[in-house]
Amino acid sequence: MDDEKKTLMNEIDSESYNALDKPFDFVEEGGATALICESDGTVMEKLGTVLEKMGYYVTKSSTAPDALKSMRFHLYDLIVVGEAFDEEGPDGGGVLDYVRHLPMDVRRNIFVVLLSAAVRTTDNMAAFGKSVNLVINLENINDAGAIIERGIADNEAFYGAFKDALKKAGRV
Repeated sequence: MDDEKKTLMNEIDSESYNALDKPFDFVEEGGATALICESDGTVMEKLGTVLEKMGYYVTKSSTAPDALKSMRFHLYDLIVVGEAFDEEGPDGGGVLDYVRHLPMDVRRNIFVVLLSAAVRTTDNMAAFGKSVNLVINLENINDAGAIIERGIADNEAFYGAFKDALKKAGRV
């Protein structure tokens, strides 16, 4: 982590508690939450509408510091990050960097989607390389709801037995 990223994280970590920074006042039990990190307002609004229809409580962030402040007080079930959201791109950005460094027991409960103009939708090797669960190409943004639902279902099927074993062993 370079000095600029450390400075950003230290500023966010050291800020005093402010209730206005909390993303939600109330979320029903079992309610799923989503964070959209996208600088393109049109894409953000489209995704927000889709995710709200899917039953998510949605927080929208147009800057990395804003997104990191929201993440400071809440663990999201779904995080959607635009490839161009952070200045450094998908390999060095603040939000993706933050998610990469979460403890594994926290990270495995967050479904992370990368929006990309260059990578094809559902490219599993690219998703693995970027430490996200799913990639959606911007050309397929109109089908984002179905793609995300399918990705989450596949993820739950893949990790279901593992999570059950952790619960039985008392590690969750």
